[in-house]
Amino acid sequence: MALSEIDRNLIDRCLAHKPHAWEDFVDRFMGLVVHVVNHSAQSRSMRLSQADREDLVSEVFLTLVDNDLAVLRHFRGESSLATYLTVIARRIVVRALVSAPNHAAPLGNGDVPENHVGPEQRIADRDEVAQLLDTLHGPEAEVVRMYHMEGKSYGEISKAVDMPENSIGPMLTRARAKLRHRAKVDRAPS
Repeated sequence: MALSEIDRNLIDRCLAHKPHAWEDFVDRFMGLVVHVVNHSAQSRSMRLSQADREDLVSEVFLTLVDNDLAVLRHFRGESSLATYLTVIARRIVVRALVSAPNHAAPLGNGDVPENHVGPEQRIADRDEVAQLLDTLHGPEAEVVRMYHMEGKSYGEISKAVDMPENSIGPMLTRARAKLRHRAKVDRAPS
């Protein structure tokens, strides 16, 4: 999809520092950025508190305004503005999630409030994941370990295990299903 006239006008207004241009930009793309934050956290099996979510959204918009809107100045118009911003926002959010993993709790069964996961619970969760990983074998175990325990990206994992990047997601999905099934079997009353 090409750049729409509305988005071209919005970019031009922002770059010219016209009154209310930035507010219009934020209004237009706030939902997109929030969606990227939520999706990025969910795809990394992380639960964000409302404060963490707001911090990440702010980080995206702050990055956009850095260096006199350099990110918008570099936009070449070869895609829609929404597509461009999605890629930029995802990079910012994933970098923030990987560099500060303590700000997001692993997704669990919902019994523990998002912002009340203590160090003891994190250690127990990590131990449980490590035990469950022992039930996986070969590249599947290595991919899950690198993604969930080491916080590596699909690209990094792809290079490390010599597997196409677009195969990492499906493998993780299958492995998670096995791990969920195994966890249910282990917790089932005898």
